[in-house]
Amino acid sequence: MKDFLKVTKALSDPNRVKVMKMLQHKVMCVCEIQAALGIAQPTASKHLKILEYAGLVYSRRDGQWVNYYPTDGQHSPYAATLLGNLRHWLEEDAAVRQLIAKIPSIRREEILCQRKEACHPNRP
Repeated sequence: MKDFLKVTKALSDPNRVKVMKMLQHKVMCVCEIQAALGIAQPTASKHLKILEYAGLVYSRRDGQWVNYYPTDGQHSPYAATLLGNLRHWLEEDAAVRQLIAKIPSIRREEILCQRKEACHPNRP
C-alpha cells in the first residue's frame, strides 16, 4: 500500500499534475518549470522531489543543467498505470492546453540570461 499512496499523493497536487503533463511534451529543467508555472524555484524543486520519490520522474545532469524526464514506471505498477493513463487524461483541459502551448517559448538560456546582471541582449 505504501507505493500506491506515494504515487497517488504525488499526483494529488495540481501543480505536480501540470509538471507531469509538461514533461510528457518536453524535457525540462527546474527554471523552465518554475517559469511555466509562475512559482518560486524552491517550490518547483520540492514538487520535483516528490514526483521523483514516487517514481514518476527522474533527473539527469547535462553540463550545468539538471533535466527532468517522466519515468516509464518500471519500478512501480501504480506509477506505470497512472503514467500510461495520464498521457491521455487532461489533454482537453483548458489550463493544461494553455500550459503546453506556452512551453516552446520558455527557453532556459533566456531565463539564465535574465538572472545574470552581466547578460544584457539589448546592450550595444
